[in-house]
Amino acid sequence: MENSSWISDILANPFLRGLSIGLLIAFILWVRGWLKARELNGNLKKLREHLHTKLEIDSAENERRKGEMDKIKQERDNLRNMVQVLNQKPGRQELRQVQVYQKAIEIMFEKSPGFAPAWQITVKEAEEEIKRAERGIIPFFKRMTSSNPGSEKPSKKQLELEQSTGH
Repeated sequence: MENSSWISDILANPFLRGLSIGLLIAFILWVRGWLKARELNGNLKKLREHLHTKLEIDSAENERRKGEMDKIKQERDNLRNMVQVLNQKPGRQELRQVQVYQKAIEIMFEKSPGFAPAWQITVKEAEEEIKRAERGIIPFFKRMTSSNPGSEKPSKKQLELEQSTGH
């Protein structure tokens, strides 16, 4: 019976009753905090793993992109070199110059309304002059240089061929 009196004395004392209730509440809160901290640590581990995985994926993707960019730069340099080589081939500079002239003509057609008729007349005159040159003096020089060294006049066969081809 003494045991029950000792427990009843403790429960009857208001200070000890408050202390025991406070300790019980503190213990419950400590357990809840410990469980919450454990849960947060687990979440933190998962987030670190996700972050690590994401960084690995991003790193691999960046490496792939870097390699792809290097490959594209190499292709660009190769193409640039190829364009330079092609531009240096005979006839390429002339073609490029013709393209530049064509672009300049297009720009002049757009900017100058009176340019088009004057240009067309000039082109027709130039074409006629070239045709006359092809039929006249230039073919004559060609005939003179292509004839036999012993004869001064071209053969009838050469004259017929030149007239039939229009030269």
